[in-house]
Amino acid sequence: MYLGIKDKIAFVSASSKGLGKAVALQLAQEGAKVIICARDEDELIKAKADIEYRTGAEIMSLQLDVTIQEQINKAIDAIIKEFGTIDILVCNAGGPPAGMFEDFTPDDYREAVELNLMSTITLCYKVIPFMKRQQWGRIINITSVSVKQPIDNLILSNTSRSGVIGFSKSLSNQVAKDGITVNAVCPGYTMTQRVV
Repeated sequence: MYLGIKDKIAFVSASSKGLGKAVALQLAQEGAKVIICARDEDELIKAKADIEYRTGAEIMSLQLDVTIQEQINKAIDAIIKEFGTIDILVCNAGGPPAGMFEDFTPDDYREAVELNLMSTITLCYKVIPFMKRQQWGRIINITSVSVKQPIDNLILSNTSRSGVIGFSKSLSNQVAKDGITVNAVCPGYTMTQRVV
């Protein structure tokens, strides 16, 4: 398939496994210059090697916790130093733990919002100025089907991911004039290591 993204700079967060890795692999197969990141350095090294082996592409990898703004700042600075811009931003994050309302404290909700919503907002704030400058950009925010119909026993995910939809729709309206599209992908159950 030809997506017209050859040589575009694509940054995919939480991409050492699961959906993030699958997206990074597909982008590399399409000829994009891909940057992956994850918290777990061992998983990141394995993902980088696997994607490079399967595509012949050279992948940049950065150890990064998307809930820590200073780490996001350093990662984006490193990407800009290496490539000069970011054309495609895929905001992905792992899911918070499963459980019911009584299983969690307000701090657990704050952590879930940091993981799913605030990481997306922070990444967009850092990357959009470069996209505006070139009058072109693609932002894809990965959420969950739970934003349409909450899933039992996933109250943290149901709550935190819904905010990503509101943010994506609002941001899309604001940056369209700058040649930037913002979309949210809401996948259902996918056979990843997290589900298995």
